[in-house]
Amino acid sequence: MTPRPSSSGPDPEETAAKKAAAKETTTGKKATAKKAAAKKTAAKKTVAKKAVAKKAAAEKTVGKKSVAEKSVAEKSVAEKASGSRAPGRKASGKKAVPAAVRPVETPASPALDAADRERLLAGTHHDPHTVLGAHPVPGGVAFRVLRPYALAVSVLTGELRTELRDDGDGFFSGLLPLGEVPAYRLLVTYEETVQEAEDPYRFLPTLGDLDLHLIGEGRHEQLWQALGAHPTVHEGVAGTRFTVWAPNARGVRVAGGFNFWDGTGHPMRSLGATGVWELFLPGIGAGELYKFEITRPDGSRTFRADPLARRTEVPPATSSVVHASDYTWGDAQWLARRAEAPAHEAPMSVYEVHLPSWRPGLTYRELAEQLPAYVGDLGFTHVELMPVAEHPFGGSWGYQVTGFYAPTARLGDPDDFKYLVDRLHQAGIGVLMDWVPAHFPRDDWALAEFDGRPLYEHSDPLRAAHPDWGTLEFDFGRREVRNFLVANAVYWCEEFHIDGLRVDAVASMLYLDYSREPGQWTPNEHGGRENLDAVAFLQEMNATVYRRVPGVVTVAEESTAWDGVTRATHHKGPSGFGGLGFGLKWNMGWMHDSLQYMSHEPVHRKYHHGEMTFSMVYAYSENYVLPISHDEVVHGKRSLVSKMPGDWWQQRANLRAYLGFMWAHPGKQLLFMGQEFAQGAEWSEAHGPDWWLLDPEYGAAADHLGVRDLVRDLNAAYRATPALWRCDTHPSGFAWVVGDAAEDNVLAFLRLDADGAPLVAVSNFAPVVRHDYRLGVPDDVPAWHEALNTDAARYGGGGVTNPDPVKPEALGWHGRPASIRLTLPPLATVWLRPA
Repeated sequence: MTPRPSSSGPDPEETAAKKAAAKETTTGKKATAKKAAAKKTAAKKTVAKKAVAKKAAAEKTVGKKSVAEKSVAEKSVAEKASGSRAPGRKASGKKAVPAAVRPVETPASPALDAADRERLLAGTHHDPHTVLGAHPVPGGVAFRVLRPYALAVSVLTGELRTELRDDGDGFFSGLLPLGEVPAYRLLVTYEETVQEAEDPYRFLPTLGDLDLHLIGEGRHEQLWQALGAHPTVHEGVAGTRFTVWAPNARGVRVAGGFNFWDGTGHPMRSLGATGVWELFLPGIGAGELYKFEITRPDGSRTFRADPLARRTEVPPATSSVVHASDYTWGDAQWLARRAEAPAHEAPMSVYEVHLPSWRPGLTYRELAEQLPAYVGDLGFTHVELMPVAEHPFGGSWGYQVTGFYAPTARLGDPDDFKYLVDRLHQAGIGVLMDWVPAHFPRDDWALAEFDGRPLYEHSDPLRAAHPDWGTLEFDFGRREVRNFLVANAVYWCEEFHIDGLRVDAVASMLYLDYSREPGQWTPNEHGGRENLDAVAFLQEMNATVYRRVPGVVTVAEESTAWDGVTRATHHKGPSGFGGLGFGLKWNMGWMHDSLQYMSHEPVHRKYHHGEMTFSMVYAYSENYVLPISHDEVVHGKRSLVSKMPGDWWQQRANLRAYLGFMWAHPGKQLLFMGQEFAQGAEWSEAHGPDWWLLDPEYGAAADHLGVRDLVRDLNAAYRATPALWRCDTHPSGFAWVVGDAAEDNVLAFLRLDADGAPLVAVSNFAPVVRHDYRLGVPDDVPAWHEALNTDAARYGGGGVTNPDPVKPEALGWHGRPASIRLTLPPLATVWLRPA
């Protein structure tokens, strides 16, 4: 970095000019006498000579005085414009203009006063545009420029070039005898180059009153269009508008590669009481690195990444990047039809993906060539992407976000990510994205105490510190923070065409005592433990997203029994709260109970039968997703197949039976990558799924390929069978056939569509074949055929099937007028549909 020139101290030329101007304004005979006397030798002061001096002064004519005064004034303006007036030069000794003659306006000094100069150098000036740039002053137009490292600065007006005076410390000034501020440019000379440039301080603010009003109200639903860095054309000049919210800052400057990371020459102006700082920098375009240099209330400085940066450097680098998108979307047909049916009444089977490790080394665009084909072949309706917002530590999997408005640069730029979403849509696959509004990390270049005081986090340390993750919780009660997050949710849906947001860690937001001991939290105004600010935020977020972006869905990862997670925000429940307004909720209870049941040896399962049936007690309390997510296959929890008891054959059989049960159970399905082919090892972000298990050269590849083939067939049958999804959230879509056969380890139920068309799902979680197993069925179906059997040989099973249509008998069973007899394969799930 080029060193800054040291301060040269007060300017003697400026001091002398001020003294001369003061003398010239003195009027009357007293001033004339003093000026005349000043010309005489001190040693020869006599009464006679004083009389001669007075007589000589009296003989001057008014006309001569006018000519002399005009000459002096013109000379003074010219000298000040060129900066050539000698220090300490005495003013003319002419008499003052009589009252009958209009006085000549005294030219002002163009140089900055000491206070403004000091504030600009200290980075604490709130309105640099009032002192820098060009300003009408008595005697002409004053030009003031702050260009650290410059050797000389000239003003170019038309074909004229006027060099400004070097005032030291990077300041340059001059006074031009002009009637108004002209169109001008600057010619700046550095040690090795000369640059012609626009003056940033000649431009009006780039934000309008409506933007500022909405920001102040916390209701700017497209906040990313107002704050951040935006390449634009302003007053006919191309450049970039920089804006940032930092209400506690004493001053803010823009620093970047374009000014050698020294923001001294680019102070921003504060726009009223909004706490927003703004600066338009001409000539700065997309791709430039930048940060905000913030002077804290205590006078110290900090360099901060832009909270609304839409692009960042590749971690571990932390700078923000000016971004302008030129992407052209090709998913209009997808967007037009995605709102045809609400998510809870449509098929949804989700493949959860951690993009950096799905196939390590692939960029967004390379993933776009492989992921849609793979997911489409398996028949999943959606992918869910673990957080793609920028995060400094890869080991957090994206759940500790520093760049809430920027897709991670590890895999490409924002337009590359748009390309991936676009290709998924064109393949008929929806895109959900994990979104993390609960907390953020403490990195000192990001959001933590952003402007020197708690800003995005709560001012109460007990409310700010997240007890589990060492992070900071957002202050949901501050309107600007709510605006930051609500607009962020809208941003991903509108700018990146995301079809849904899975909101992480909702439970940690809803409860003041979450993971806190007594004495570590303060009750709300009603004496309860509910975080009323978080409730209001989630309601606002959901209402705004659903209003602005038809067809999207929001999904809550909420692990408690909070009342009304998926209830409309305007409908109050028994607790007195309106619903949170989510479209779907992860069914963490079903996940925990069902995996617990499956982990038992079959001989013990009869004692835990209720773990598989209890979910139906509350199945219609919310709109549910059944998640087997990344959280269940890391940190010593083992992979899904490894949770199953028995030898390798039994483990795979248990897994296949479980997947068949899961796909038939009310609720949407979610499966984490690698589990679709029975990966035996836990997932690690360092190497991703064990794709080598599917290599034909591997001896057990058929075992893994069989499970993957089952997942493909489950998805195909699921999508083709409205009974499995049309009435997912209504009790009319489900009926037990037998739910109490604990001794047999058998579960059987009916799924029904809106017209009553049925599907029978039967799971045998015992390791024995059950011949002629009788089940009660409706009597209006003449025959049933086996639509799916997880024990089929092509899946790696034993091949115990029911190949022929099964006709009901007029023998009532399980409270139904008819019954059928089936052969139930061991550790398997069978689906039957009307023949």
